[in-house]
Formats: sequence, structure tokens, C-alpha cells
Amino acid sequence: MLRSNLALWLKEDMGSGDHSSQAAISKSAKGHAQLLVKSEGIIAGIEVARELVQMTDPSADFQTFLKDGDKVKPGDIAFVVFGNALNALSIERLMLNILQRMSGIATKTHRLQQKIAHTSARLLDTRKTTPGFRMLEKQAVLIGGGFNHRFGLFDMVMLKDNHIDFCGGITKVVDQTVEYLKINNLSLKIEVEVRNEAELSEAIQLTSIDRIMLDNFTPEQIAQCIASIPERFEVEASGGINEANIVAYAETGVDFISVGALTHNVESLDLSFKAVVHS
Repeated sequence: MLRSNLALWLKEDMGSGDHSSQAAISKSAKGHAQLLVKSEGIIAGIEVARELVQMTDPSADFQTFLKDGDKVKPGDIAFVVFGNALNALSIERLMLNILQRMSGIATKTHRLQQKIAHTSARLLDTRKTTPGFRMLEKQAVLIGGGFNHRFGLFDMVMLKDNHIDFCGGITKVVDQTVEYLKINNLSLKIEVEVRNEAELSEAIQLTSIDRIMLDNFTPEQIAQCIASIPERFEVEASGGINEANIVAYAETGVDFISVGALTHNVESLDLSFKAVVHS
């Protein structure tokens, strides 16, 4: 999937050719360039950059000084590439787009995870990702110390408000789901979203549910109701959770906290890919 995506993104950017670089640089010219860090954070995407270089210039020398997940500061050099200069120029922007976005996600994930490290709550991402870039965004969450909720619609059952309302209630939608999984010989965990204490009371009567998501509950509401949830259920908090209130949610005793902003509201890390000119 990674190689397929890289090939697609190269085609998107290159089109009929990198005419700026082709006009200025000889096809046989060799060059030396380095990835320079310009802000503090967590670096992510180095191994993806390695794959991109190997795909486009197999004879290039790719030397790393940092690894994915390392803390970085301005002035750090993550890696250097010595190879075809024309290729380095042509892949520069795609490489930086990937590295900056992944590093921004890893940095934010790390910052939030550190805030709740004194609790047992695990920080989860969501499916609120950039179409076509989900694999790398979720990889960046892992690099930053978070956990993946599910990759897509296929690897876990998650019954949300619209499923419940369209089907006619929590008990009915869960019963139908259990039957569906049995008929189709699928072994998937079932998570159910609840919006209030009445729905929670109904959900905890159902033994086939694995995880209960408390959607848009305040920390105070969770603290009041969590003791009533049997230990057989995993408990997840979701909705409206941010840097300002995540500690309060984690300290309620929930098992998981899902934060869509890990991937959909992120500031990219400032990085640059610069030629090294030898005097």
C-alpha cells in the first residue's frame, strides 16, 4: 500500500516531468542534501522517506542520524541523502509533505499522551483522517506513543448514534449485529456509543458488547456513572476532548480516550530539505 501510494503521489506531483529541475540540473549530476529540523517536536516519517528515495533512486546513499519517534530541536539533522541531484529536487516536496505532516501528528500525540501518562487511559486516534493518507497518519500516532482505534470499517464493529436510530434502539442493533457476525463467520469486537445514562443503562445489560463509548459526557458525568459499568466492559470517552480537558477525562478511570484532532487538526513540524554545498 505504501509503495502504491508513493507512486500515485509522485505521479500527481510530477505529471509530465519536473521541468524546473530538468532545465537547471544535468541528469547525471550527483548531489548531497540533508533534512534539517527547524522546530521542536517528535520526528516521524524517516522510514517512509527512505522508501521514497529507494524507489526513485535505488543507488542513493541514505544515512540516518535520528530515528522515528526521536525528540528533535532546531538545528538537528535527521538524515542525509547522496545521490542523483535531479531526483532529490523532484521528490523534495512530496518527502517534506509526508515528514512534516507525520511529525506534526506524532508531536501532538506525544504531547497529549504525556499529559495522561500518570493514568491507565490509552490515547486513541479515529477515522477522521486525510483520504489516501490514513495509513501514514495512523502510523504517526503510534510513533507518538498513541494507539490506533481501528484502521477502517472492517476491523471492528462500532455502532454509533445513526446506527442505533436507524435500527430502532441499542438492544435491537446489537442483537442484529451479533446475528450478522454469526452468519458471516466474523470474529469482531463490538463497540456501542451511548449518549446518555438511559442508553448506558440499556447497554450494560447486553453481554455481547465489548466496549462502551461515552459520547460527549463531561468528566463529571463519567465520574458519576463509571462505577456502575461492569468490569467486563472496556470504557471509552469521546467527543469534545482536547488538551485543556484531557487530564480530567483520563482521571475518571476510563480505559480509552479517542481524540479526532490527533489527525484532523494538526500543525505540521517545520522541516526543510537542503542541498549541502561543498566549498
